[in-house]
Amino acid sequence: MKINVVSVNISEKKGTIKVPVEHIELTPNGVQGDAHAGKWHRQVSLLGTESFRKFEKVAGRPLKYGEFAENITTEGIILYETHPLDRFTIGNALLEVTQIGKKCHGDS
Repeated sequence: MKINVVSVNISEKKGTIKVPVEHIELTPNGVQGDAHAGKWHRQVSLLGTESFRKFEKVAGRPLKYGEFAENITTEGIILYETHPLDRFTIGNALLEVTQIGKKCHGDS
C-alpha cells in the first residue's frame, strides 16, 4: 500500500482551521509549529481524501485542505478502517493510530 500525502496543514491556535503549508516537521511531540503539538495522544491528525469527498457531497460545496483541522491529508489508505495501535509509514515517519475520529468543535 502506498500512502500519498496530498496536503500538510498547521494552525497556530487551537479551534481554528489549519492552513496548507509547503512542508511540516514531525517531532516527538507532533507537528512543529502546530497548536496541537504536545505530550498527549493526538499530536498529529490525518484525514483521507475519501472522507473529504464524501463530506463535500453532504456540504454541497468544495472543501479546502485543513478545513477539518487535519495536519496531513492522505490518499491511498482508508483511515477510518484502521484501529488504535495500527502503525504505518508515510515517508520516513512511522505513525501509530491512537484514536479514530474526533469530536467536532461545534458539538456540545
